[in-house]
Amino acid sequence: MVWVPPGKSVIGSDAHYVEERPAHLASIDGFWIDRYPVTNDRFAEFVDATGYTTFAELPPNPADYPGAIEELLRPGSLVFTKPHHPVDLRQLSNWWSFILGADWRHPQGPDSTIDGLGNHPVVHIAYADVEAYAVWAGKEIPTEAEWEHAARGGIENAVYAWGNELTPNGRFMANTWQGRFPYENLREDGYEGTSPVDAFPPNGYGAHDMIGNVWEWTADWYRTTHVQPTDCCGATAASASYDPCLPAIRIPRRVLKGGSHLCAPNYCRRYRPAARYPQPIDTSTSHVGFRLIVRPASAR
Repeated sequence: MVWVPPGKSVIGSDAHYVEERPAHLASIDGFWIDRYPVTNDRFAEFVDATGYTTFAELPPNPADYPGAIEELLRPGSLVFTKPHHPVDLRQLSNWWSFILGADWRHPQGPDSTIDGLGNHPVVHIAYADVEAYAVWAGKEIPTEAEWEHAARGGIENAVYAWGNELTPNGRFMANTWQGRFPYENLREDGYEGTSPVDAFPPNGYGAHDMIGNVWEWTADWYRTTHVQPTDCCGATAASASYDPCLPAIRIPRRVLKGGSHLCAPNYCRRYRPAARYPQPIDTSTSHVGFRLIVRPASAR
């Protein structure tokens, strides 16, 4: 782990996507954060020690998904499937497929493996899986503000975690998409999918892959702005995170941070510390992973 010093940090941005607004100053206590996203090798240690079964490896409960197709109520996960031609960018189904048998051990489907990918970030991880791992590791899930403060690496008022240029002096600083998403990946950064967690330079605090490679879970319930409603007990309301486009499926959503190898200039410019994305807690995909933090005892 690496130490993230306390300080005041601008969280969010008024210059990019609307859900990143309003940019606001937050005071953050110091904490330790994992130097890398949790890797396949490290997650395997957890599973070997506990016998844990991930969400993607369990059959869904039909009561949670009214109207779902019966044959899809089997273990599986969402996998990116690159089309061969331009598609409507408004339809996620043009590149996401629910693949039966896809899980952390089989990231592209039942016939795939993680052989040779031990140092790549673990994927197909739902929020409950992060919680279980955190208990085993004796760590905690970062809040959105903590994660963003750590991602900035001590650099304030910069677009990216390393400055204001995406590729300073032509150097790729993170695993993102080059070309026209989702059908043309030029792989100018050297990778088609995930990359080893130490493949790109660390930020100012010594943390790798805070930007790109895989999205990372945070503890915050998602809102369309940074203004967080609270319930009667002072906790942020999970119900406020429901997707208004799916009124019949009331699955709360948490905030993802950091972008992934699928973020491209023509579609998803979320390879920035301020960027955020809503993820249903029951959903795992081939481009979402996590890392954890440890707060000093005085801050708990």
